[in-house]
Amino acid sequence: MAKRLVVVGGVAGGTSAAAKAKRTNPQWEVVIFEKGPYVSYGGCGLPYYVEGEIEKKEDLVVRWPRQFREQGIEVYTQSEVKVLDIDKGEVEVFHSEEGETRRYPYDALVIATGAKPLVPPFPGKDLGGIHVLRTPNQGEAIRKELESGKVKRAVVVGGGFIGVEMCEALAPWGVDVTVVELLDQILPPMDRDMADLVAKYLQEKGVRILTGHGVEGFLGDRRVKKVVAGGEEIPADMVILSIGVRPNVDLAKEAGIQLGPTGAIAASERMETNVGVVYTAGDCAEARHIITGEPVYIPLGTTANKMGRVAGTNAVGGDAVFKGVLGTVIFKAMELGGAMTGLTEKDAVRRGIPYKVARITARDRAHYYPGGQRITVKLVYHAETGKLLGGQIVGHWTSVKRIDAVAVALYAGLTVEDFSRQDLAYAPPFSPVWDPLLVAANRAVK
Repeated sequence: MAKRLVVVGGVAGGTSAAAKAKRTNPQWEVVIFEKGPYVSYGGCGLPYYVEGEIEKKEDLVVRWPRQFREQGIEVYTQSEVKVLDIDKGEVEVFHSEEGETRRYPYDALVIATGAKPLVPPFPGKDLGGIHVLRTPNQGEAIRKELESGKVKRAVVVGGGFIGVEMCEALAPWGVDVTVVELLDQILPPMDRDMADLVAKYLQEKGVRILTGHGVEGFLGDRRVKKVVAGGEEIPADMVILSIGVRPNVDLAKEAGIQLGPTGAIAASERMETNVGVVYTAGDCAEARHIITGEPVYIPLGTTANKMGRVAGTNAVGGDAVFKGVLGTVIFKAMELGGAMTGLTEKDAVRRGIPYKVARITARDRAHYYPGGQRITVKLVYHAETGKLLGGQIVGHWTSVKRIDAVAVALYAGLTVEDFSRQDLAYAPPFSPVWDPLLVAANRAVK
């Protein structure tokens, strides 16, 4: 009788694990249980669907259940795993469309339960017009309200990466946007000087930004009419809650699966949990930071896919490792883009690492080539060894993908002097003779 791998959760981590497991060992039976209606979709594309850049929510679907079945993977959607019975090696699943609960045995298990949006118990949080954005159906609900033409003022609660992307998503609908952020800057993972470049740009585009404003509640009848934050009442026809996420680990915790210091599921570099045949992947799992070696929780689609491939490989008898993350992030806000990887200046301060900074502003194309824009590059490096620790970029959205070169340099453990010698591509439409990354690295060497 064939062995069975059960994957709890789809989307990025779960589907990657299932697909890789089936390719690694086709003799295994592979089953995915996903509580939602879609097993595999591009969640990072949701703001662009709300914006209207992506026409239909179905366009976000990466793979349909039939495509997995053609590969020999069984998929159950609208099927929520309610119990992980580690002692018996079984999962208890509620199939909502049938209204039935059934048990399924497994020989190996991958927990890919993802993350939950953080929604504090604000007074009035259940009023109409208040949304989170994690699934295609949630995106559809937001877009339908925008299409009605009745939304004139929107408040985005949370000025992180998704919150900033929502400013772009709402702009084409002619909506006045206010961003409310509890901390003293938007984009909290970035250094203040780089985040302020983005804030200034958004304000020039008409976005109101209120930092240091904690939300106290929402006012309205059946629908939201005002957001109370920092003692101010802000008119709102729509609210987007973008405060962040937390790992969805309730099932794992109840089953005795060990959590790490971040609150996510602890895992080895093989994505093994503390239970031998149980693996984990995606936004429910923590990772190791490549530079510091610390356990971190940085939920990203790229990370989830990599974790999934490793978990799926090992669950069916293969051999793979996941070395960790640098926290490489890129985002677009209208015509501006931002990106970061590795440690920031404030990360170095927090950890007591002796550091220096090289920060430059330059052109992203040859000065004579039309359409060039200003780009700001910030490199953080070790004060004693010169080893590169991190980088941040803010500029036109077409130019900030340069962050990938910094990420590769960090993974390779290069010093700023090593980095300054890299043979980066040059042509006038793409960069000056001295790419801004090299200009920053040369600044550091000097």
